[in-house]
Amino acid sequence: MSRAALGLLVGMALAFAGWFGGFGAFLLVASLGAAGAAVGRLIDTGVDWREFLSPGDRRTR
Repeated sequence: MSRAALGLLVGMALAFAGWFGGFGAFLLVASLGAAGAAVGRLIDTGVDWREFLSPGDRRTR
């Protein structure tokens, strides 16, 4: 699926949430979509989630 088609689907989902559910539903859909996008990006790049969430800097010197 192209990024343009994906953007169209996300925009339509946000529009429907805002129209039928009000502003609160719009914000809920937008925040869950952003969280899903972040998790998907972590999975695509192969970053270990424990390494991503751990406090401190683990770079070797």
